[in-house]
Amino acid sequence: MTKLSIVSLSESPFGSEIKSGDIKDTLIFFDDWEDRYRYIIDLGKELPTVPVSYRIDENLIVGCQSQVWLACEYDEINNMLLMAVDSEAQIVKGLAAIVLSAFNKRTPQAVTDFNIDAFFTDIDLFSHLSSMRGNGLRAMVKKILHIAKQYS
Repeated sequence: MTKLSIVSLSESPFGSEIKSGDIKDTLIFFDDWEDRYRYIIDLGKELPTVPVSYRIDENLIVGCQSQVWLACEYDEINNMLLMAVDSEAQIVKGLAAIVLSAFNKRTPQAVTDFNIDAFFTDIDLFSHLSSMRGNGLRAMVKKILHIAKQYS
């Protein structure tokens, strides 16, 4: 994990102001998947900008169709994981934002305890993603869970 400033990682609204339950409620509100895709893309636009210096191989998520970088830092004082994600693909940024809504600014134990598969099922996400996008999303979750287990 590349060290980024805890201050810059804590600026993300995901996990604090934008939570997984809020995203679930909003996605369920939409009748069709075109509207849901637009909402997911808009979520990605709310991700804080991260420095280009963070786009390094160590932060690259292997298995994603698009290039995706994930930085994670453990805040010992508050016992929480702080994350930042970036990608060149807007839909991928939106999917990453959904993941951060569940995992960012949580204790390592809360991250490992969260049933992300049930969350994805509740929002019917995987049935509307290509297999490559789904695999990339699973790779991102796997990496985050691996990091959380190191601190729990």
